[in-house]
Amino acid sequence: MKHFLTLLETPADEIIEMLDLADQLKQETKQGIFRPYLKNKTIGLIFRKSSTRTRVSFEVGAVQLGAYPLHLDAATMQIGRGEPVQDTARVLSRYLDGIMIRTYEQEEVEGLAKFGSIPVINGLTDFAHPCQVMADLQTIRERKGKLAGLKMAFIGDGNNMCNSLMVGALKTGMAFSCACPQGYKPDPKVLQFAEAYDCFECVDDPMTAVKDADVILTDVWASMGEEGEAEKRRQVFEGTYQVNAALMAEAHPDAMVLHCLPAHRGEEITEEVFEAHADEIFEEAENRLHAQKAIMLTLMGD
Repeated sequence: MKHFLTLLETPADEIIEMLDLADQLKQETKQGIFRPYLKNKTIGLIFRKSSTRTRVSFEVGAVQLGAYPLHLDAATMQIGRGEPVQDTARVLSRYLDGIMIRTYEQEEVEGLAKFGSIPVINGLTDFAHPCQVMADLQTIRERKGKLAGLKMAFIGDGNNMCNSLMVGALKTGMAFSCACPQGYKPDPKVLQFAEAYDCFECVDDPMTAVKDADVILTDVWASMGEEGEAEKRRQVFEGTYQVNAALMAEAHPDAMVLHCLPAHRGEEITEEVFEAHADEIFEEAENRLHAQKAIMLTLMGD
């Protein structure tokens, strides 16, 4: 595997191998063991979007692997002034050993991968959030002891999280159900992929989606770049697309709840449900570190 752009082109066996590696690296971290697997290597971290978990986990993870993380604010780079992505890719490839980019357009990530000669990691786009989903899968497997045979349900906007969760769940043997309002369904390309699986459904009713679910996930109603639609979206989602006690009653009795954060308590999830599952949610946040270390080591390791 040369790049990590979406889970669509990541084979299922490679997903599992990286999850196994993430577990190993997490265990080593807990034991205070930090091996310099990426000694003398540098990864550039490009940000067009605000970040807490992505930036901190990639920077700390790179250091723990022996690499040097170079924070690159796109607003202060020439790419932020209109330099073509292909030129940026070819220049950075002569300085760095890898690139992580957190941006808006999937095409920008694809362009860096196409024209560069070093591994590119998608830290988030409007289309996909594969790094987050690797941490989600790691957390589910830790808590449930397996992935295959479980049911995952997603409630809310059919956004980048829903797109990537759908692919990650189905490729690892999970059933997947999502409830999204009309006009806010997942990307057609991802739906086409998912419809080949008998254990997939995309519905309007959240109660139907969470029936007997083992893990429930949600995300904010208006993602970054959609702030201008916040009120419109609230009118569509409010009162129906919320993870609350009534919804949880339809799921499996020991169902997990995960959230990629930041969470808007009282909107997509209630304070009560969030706090009841806080241990799972913040373990999920921690696992961003371990899952991304596995991704960096898989792509950049010798």
